[in-house]
Amino acid sequence: MKRFLLVSVIAFLSLAARAGDRDCWVETMTRIASPVLENLAAGTLKANMPFESLSTDPLRKEVSYLEAFGRTVCGIAPWLELGPDETPEGQLRAKYIELTVRALQQAVDPESPDHLVFDNRHTQPLVDAAFLAEGILRAPVQIWGRLDPVTKDRLIHEWKVSRSIKPFESNWLLFASIIEAALLEFTGECDFERLYDGVIRFRDAWYKGDAWYGDGRDFHLDYYNSLVIHPMLTEVLQFLDNHHLPAADFLPEQQRRIGRFAAQLERMISPEGTYPVIGRSIAYRFGSFHALSDAALLHLLPEDVDPAQVRCALTAVIRRQAAAPGTFDENGWLKVGFAGSQLRMGEEYINTGSVYLCMAVFLPLGLPETDPFWSRPDADWTSRKAWNGVDVGADHAIR
Repeated sequence: MKRFLLVSVIAFLSLAARAGDRDCWVETMTRIASPVLENLAAGTLKANMPFESLSTDPLRKEVSYLEAFGRTVCGIAPWLELGPDETPEGQLRAKYIELTVRALQQAVDPESPDHLVFDNRHTQPLVDAAFLAEGILRAPVQIWGRLDPVTKDRLIHEWKVSRSIKPFESNWLLFASIIEAALLEFTGECDFERLYDGVIRFRDAWYKGDAWYGDGRDFHLDYYNSLVIHPMLTEVLQFLDNHHLPAADFLPEQQRRIGRFAAQLERMISPEGTYPVIGRSIAYRFGSFHALSDAALLHLLPEDVDPAQVRCALTAVIRRQAAAPGTFDENGWLKVGFAGSQLRMGEEYINTGSVYLCMAVFLPLGLPETDPFWSRPDADWTSRKAWNGVDVGADHAIR
């Protein structure tokens, strides 16, 4: 009997710890998202969102609002797609679903004080129209399905307006592709040249090996394979496959590559929950793990990577960066920085709105609590095991 009770207590404590991880993720995600969604839903985003940047571009502030909103939706959408239920978390989701729908109504209403910029007054709106599209594709029922017909028509119009912006020969091609994928999914029509250009270029010309793509012709040692390339390329290919279109046969290989890349990202997380401070846009904080979170959400992790070790590794990173003094201002808005407020760690294009790409880490919240990502016992991640003397085996490149 005593042994049974001991085992039961251990099992309960383990379950509580895992529940604590999910609670931590939900609490951190909603803390970050709240100022953006609540203000935009009320039509006060432009009035209340600060603008912190090294930029001297007079239009950068005007496009920063779509940055904050598009990137917030990109990350929170899978969680919203679980829908409301009677649990405390389900009721919280109901609140954020409503906020997101109301925010979208404001964002595309020409008469709203928070009507957002999607046109070619600046090149930046192409980027964040794309992150918004990526998010809505991740929540077709709870976001797209809840929009009224007028808002749907206005959003489709704004995505089409963004076609006036020509993407650079880089990861930007995938921004055009994901917008066209959304138009294809929600209207049945798209610009096939913009849909395919990024897919073909990355498939045929820019792959460098072992799951790494060039950001354009050249290779850059940064997190853009995670921030943009792998997640958007995988998602566009999935919709090509759904619509039985050419090039969809590349999807299985891309799924293998994002799995391998996710395994590499997991190995970059140190035993202490830190990771290399390398490359541009480092102020996106834990958004640098977009591809790892996406692979977990899509069940594309390699067989030898336990979802629980990914959960524990990412929880360590999230706790560490979110708790850094200076991460939030007195009104709850994110500050530019990596571990706190560090303005000079942001490039000229980085501003208050753009740092909300950190939301991309929260994609696995779109998995129910019963999924192995959340339900399996805590597990050490690769670097933590290796530095504690555990034989983790050899790491092998893919061919």
